[in-house]
Amino acid sequence: MSGRVVVVTGAFGVLGGAVADAFAAQGDKVARVDYAPSPGIAIDGGIDIGGIDLTNADAALKAVSDVVAALGSIDILVNVAGGFTWETLADGDATSWNRMFAMNAVTCINMTRAALPELEKAAGARIINIGAGSAVVAAAGMGSYAASKMAVHKLTESLAAELMGKDITVNAILPSIIDTPTNRADMPDADFGQWVQPAAVADVILFLASPGARAISGALIPVSRGG
Repeated sequence: MSGRVVVVTGAFGVLGGAVADAFAAQGDKVARVDYAPSPGIAIDGGIDIGGIDLTNADAALKAVSDVVAALGSIDILVNVAGGFTWETLADGDATSWNRMFAMNAVTCINMTRAALPELEKAAGARIINIGAGSAVVAAAGMGSYAASKMAVHKLTESLAAELMGKDITVNAILPSIIDTPTNRADMPDADFGQWVQPAAVADVILFLASPGARAISGALIPVSRGG
């Protein structure tokens, strides 16, 4: 299982970093891609590509080209890049809806489309997207975020159908609230013990990238326990 080339977007953040570290720990070569200019800590055996705006299709193509030039191929793509906002319809306008769609859906679309020709060359290729449990039933103030993540869910299902018969699977995980410093700061009175740990999310992603998950494609998998 070691030695595969794994691309993780949003990889300089808490969740993306945990995912990248988990793949690197099992011997995979990880390309970390992020909008931020640089990570806090380098990763062994891989590369970092910062300052990439994945809402721009050309930037996504350039990132893929740089990964292939440095590491030779792409076997796995994990689309973590995204964002969140809480805003009622009365207090906002279409700006937030457009921003959430760009950050969560368009980044996923652009990076997946850019990487797809390389993934189709690989044996046992994987695309794993980050959806959201809160997109299934949207709570107050969650409309724009939930709608953008539902677009990721439907992209996952549709692309799995498009790639049926090829040696590539497409799945999404749907986490509940992830335990990050930002979420703790935003919700200081919450019960953090009920939140999902980034490492637990990474474990599910590692499984979906493994041969044991070869028969799973088009699935939307809830990840909702603490861990």
